[in-house]
Amino acid sequence: MSEQLTLPAETRDRAGKGASRALRRDGRVPCVIYGDKKDAVSVHVEEKALIKALSTGHFMNTVVMIDVGGKTSRTLPKDVQFHPVNSKPIHVDFLRIGAHSTVTVAVPVRFDNEEEAPGLKRGGVLNIVQHEIELICDASEIPDEIHVDLAGYEIGDSIHISNVKLPKGAKPAIDDRDFTVATLVAPSAMKSEEGDNETEAGEVPTIGDEEAEGETAEGGDEA
Repeated sequence: MSEQLTLPAETRDRAGKGASRALRRDGRVPCVIYGDKKDAVSVHVEEKALIKALSTGHFMNTVVMIDVGGKTSRTLPKDVQFHPVNSKPIHVDFLRIGAHSTVTVAVPVRFDNEEEAPGLKRGGVLNIVQHEIELICDASEIPDEIHVDLAGYEIGDSIHISNVKLPKGAKPAIDDRDFTVATLVAPSAMKSEEGDNETEAGEVPTIGDEEAEGETAEGGDEA
């Protein structure tokens, strides 16, 4: 389960691009907290603290407690905007949630037991279709990762969401189809060998061969 994170924040007295630029020059990042049928609140957080939180790799599915002067808001990050040149965060949207709210989050997928997959041992390649899966779950039970067990899979096999053991109480946001998470495919070299073998077995004549045979037959009739 994702750990809870606390970010100290201060309220923003002024809005607008000019005020936001001034905050960024001071090492702060403008943010907005909205949702839960309450008014939106404009705040700013320390850039260094935010970058550290982003570096965990699962910031977007982590419950973040925004502490403004001792008053905290339980939130879930919904959007982070980055500077197009230096890639620093320049704005964050936080959604207020209850302690046990039902939330939809994108959770990274991790593939385990590669050494126990016969298809991979034979040189097959794991083709990942879903690097993240959107889950509907309790806000207090958001997983860091979804684990997919590769044991027993052969070349040509597909791993669907129905084959994946999801965390307790979680369900996929896409529920109208059994979508593919990953497939095990043959490597290019193996495909080429199979194609060559099929051509040799069929011995399909070329157009030039067919024409040569036709000319020989016509010449025989004239004689």
